[in-house]
Amino acid sequence: MTRIQGISISSGIAIGKAIVKRVIKHDIQFIQGKNTNEEKKRFHKARSKAIEEVTKIYDEMLKIKGEKEAEIFAAHITMLEDIELIEGVEAVIDEQSCNAEWALQHISNHFIAIFESMEDEYMKERALDIKDITSRIQRLLSGSQALSILELSEPAIIIADDLTPSDTAQMNPELVIGIINEIGGPTSHAAIIARMMGIPLVVAQEMTSLVKNGQMIVFDGDTGVIYTEPTEQCLKEYKEKQLKLAGRKLTLEKLKGTKSITKDGFKVELAGNIGNPKDVKMVLEQDGEAVGLFRTEFLYMSRDDFPNEEEQFMAYKEVLEKMDGRPVVIRTLDIGGDKELSYLDIPKEMNPFLGCRAIRFCLSKPDLWKVQIKALLRASVYGELRIMLPMITVMEELIKAKEIIEEVKVDLRNESIAFNESVSVGMMMETPAAAVMADMFAKEVDFFSIGTNDLIQYTIAVDRMNNEVAHLYSPYHPVVLTLIKKIVESAHGAGIWVGMCGEAAADKKLVPLWIGMGLDELSMSAPSILETRAQIQNLSKKEATKLVNDVLLLKTAEMIEKRLEESYKCLR
Repeated sequence: MTRIQGISISSGIAIGKAIVKRVIKHDIQFIQGKNTNEEKKRFHKARSKAIEEVTKIYDEMLKIKGEKEAEIFAAHITMLEDIELIEGVEAVIDEQSCNAEWALQHISNHFIAIFESMEDEYMKERALDIKDITSRIQRLLSGSQALSILELSEPAIIIADDLTPSDTAQMNPELVIGIINEIGGPTSHAAIIARMMGIPLVVAQEMTSLVKNGQMIVFDGDTGVIYTEPTEQCLKEYKEKQLKLAGRKLTLEKLKGTKSITKDGFKVELAGNIGNPKDVKMVLEQDGEAVGLFRTEFLYMSRDDFPNEEEQFMAYKEVLEKMDGRPVVIRTLDIGGDKELSYLDIPKEMNPFLGCRAIRFCLSKPDLWKVQIKALLRASVYGELRIMLPMITVMEELIKAKEIIEEVKVDLRNESIAFNESVSVGMMMETPAAAVMADMFAKEVDFFSIGTNDLIQYTIAVDRMNNEVAHLYSPYHPVVLTLIKKIVESAHGAGIWVGMCGEAAADKKLVPLWIGMGLDELSMSAPSILETRAQIQNLSKKEATKLVNDVLLLKTAEMIEKRLEESYKCLR
């Protein structure tokens, strides 16, 4: 028996024989002197055929699994029809007088490099979608048939070097009992589909060379631990874990309709993070009490121009109506840094994360930002809207932002357009400067929401995408926790509520600290909501407050994580 440590992506226990899937690499060679018109025709024919294939998958997914899973392939169709891709390939064919295969590879590599360089994990994973559609067109250009190696006759665990969303979507979840992929992350489309289908998924490098077809595998999607050729004792233990997980799911379902309240009566609002209106469905399915973060930048991406006021208004209105009176926190445009717009000529910066991003970008282009603010205010009459300003660092930014919002309100009054006059305006707390001045900021806004991802990065001065220093990036760092405690105390001192919308909000080891510090709201990915509710209902606010005091006496992130791990095990 061999133990391999992978990265947890989709929870669950998988026990079964392995089927190894390796991507067939297309050997793309540069061939010059081609008839450019003929090569462009070949490209368009293959691209059209690819659209037909993906449309068929989309229709099947819509019919069998639903809109959420199908929308991934709607995005693939959009990519296949993208004018930048089409014109880019045509331009290379014309300029180089080369074959369509090489031109396509050249352009797709350009887009892949752009997405892979992004800091935001969701956008970074879009590189896999580009690879997927490119591989499909290349196969059609070569005249090859679609691979059908995932048509299983018995239950199996798929081991893949690069499992595409198309592969994942067409799997039969009754036969695919687990997936181990060599690349990818929690925001990849393949990961999203796996979680939707309830298929355990772990990422581990070099697995296709370590495992053979038919070999027995056991893995835990929660811990990332993989065993090849497991012993009888190991099999017995993991079969028992499977039974416990099945029972756990039934238990969590019973929590729907209950409140997120500790044993001694402290209530927390559990909300979901979304990137588009369609994500609301999952938040409601998991009994989310609010939307704690609507990342509006995704409305601006994967298109050729800025969304107009009406488009934005309809998106915000849809979310508010679907939430039916539950609070919806909508973050204004957070662009720059790792998030680029292909149609916006943003000057290259030496350090974009310290440059013109988020609120700085919006304040530099007030006419553009006013379009979004106007759409938000118009939508405010359809539900409980809360407007959130990202990356406020100094008071001057907050003052200017509030002035622009007031200017838009005046315009709406003059146009006799209805809006909620008392709509809440809050700010993200994601820089050390904002945290240090939290008591002053708290007097100027209606709420705080702590963005732990950036707060950690800026506070510890560490680029988490840099392998040399990524180990220093930790939500358990004592200075990060001290700043969060100060933010909460400053908010409550001024009589405003404070939430958290970063990845740390659903960290099982950290949740007791957030309760102890007194956070009013925690916003997370929808699948984490019921599990977090169960944890909160088993906690005592009094004991959690004592844990906070104990933890903040410790000197290192490692010591704090160990202490929290011990506490979590005691409560399980």
